[in-house]
Amino acid sequence: MAVLVRVIWPRILNGCRIVTRPRKPFGIMLPVTGAGRWRLRREAGFDHRVEVAGKTRMQAANFSDYSQRMDPSMVDQVRRFNRTVTQRIGALNDTFLSRGRPLGQARLLWEIGPDGSDVRLLRSRLDLDSGYLSRLLRSLENDGLVAVEHSGTDRRVRTARLTRHGLAERTVLDRRSDDAARSILKPLSARQRTRLTTAMAEVERLLVASMVQVTVRDPRHTDARTCLRAYFSELSQRFDGGFDPTRSISADDQELTPPAGLLLVATLHAEPVGCGALKFHDGAQADIKRMWVAPLVRGLGLGRRLLTDLEAHAAANRVRTLRLETNRALTEAICLYRAAGYREVAAFNDEPYAQHWFEKTLHHSTPPRAEEES
Repeated sequence: MAVLVRVIWPRILNGCRIVTRPRKPFGIMLPVTGAGRWRLRREAGFDHRVEVAGKTRMQAANFSDYSQRMDPSMVDQVRRFNRTVTQRIGALNDTFLSRGRPLGQARLLWEIGPDGSDVRLLRSRLDLDSGYLSRLLRSLENDGLVAVEHSGTDRRVRTARLTRHGLAERTVLDRRSDDAARSILKPLSARQRTRLTTAMAEVERLLVASMVQVTVRDPRHTDARTCLRAYFSELSQRFDGGFDPTRSISADDQELTPPAGLLLVATLHAEPVGCGALKFHDGAQADIKRMWVAPLVRGLGLGRRLLTDLEAHAAANRVRTLRLETNRALTEAICLYRAAGYREVAAFNDEPYAQHWFEKTLHHSTPPRAEEES
């Protein structure tokens, strides 16, 4: 397999660091289903179109363009790294840190913590199957380390708490975990320790970024509502004079629901952490709306990923020109748009909160064939 490597040259434009990267395909097409007047047909042997009231729209798959053309050597490196780490930290042993229980149980004790935790939060935070989590909790209960209590008002809500013995065991695990970390660092020179811990921080950041899921959501979904409320709240704090959504150009639920538009929501451990939307117009144009990333995950590249996914969906819907407007207070957003190839243009609407208007021409590429979803 031939791999084309292109040098990436950073440059500075209007105070923003611009990185030119090789163009990637915009994703693939999958069939979309709906009720009533929605119908599917195969076009050109590889894609599906949805015709609604005489208008044709196409939807891209719910995964990022970032996953395309994966270098096999990168996959091999990830697997080697995983093997080295699991061996070095003792994850292969059935008695983690010589405490007579596997890593999964030890980690669960640490996650429950001194104050206890909602079982549903534990499941989402650790990305565990509910059945497996129940078995782990049962084992810890049988050992007298954990007590699981039902809520007095809702029997479906359960809270896991450490018993007195559980708190003592967690203290021992904490101390031995520190000792294990020191054993990794001890053989290294001071320079090597700095290199390793710096690299670990970067790996942790990128692994967290890889756990973020981006999907199309109904604007009425709880996760969507959470993101939009946070988005409006942040604009109110950052804009001079605050922000009133009723004064802004509309992007309501109907306008962000296919075929009129769509809303992407990003989640991390089942918690909403970002969003972005498209509002389609006649004439192969669309507007980008509601771009927001939670402060907790800023710096992970999620803003760029959302923007890339929105462009993929726009291209799948035969959009030629993407437009957006933004406020001068959102300096990081302005840098993102410029770095992604958006050019500043004259005002194309009367948005009262905007001082900058951008647009980008999309260059369509033929998408690969998609397998139908069942």
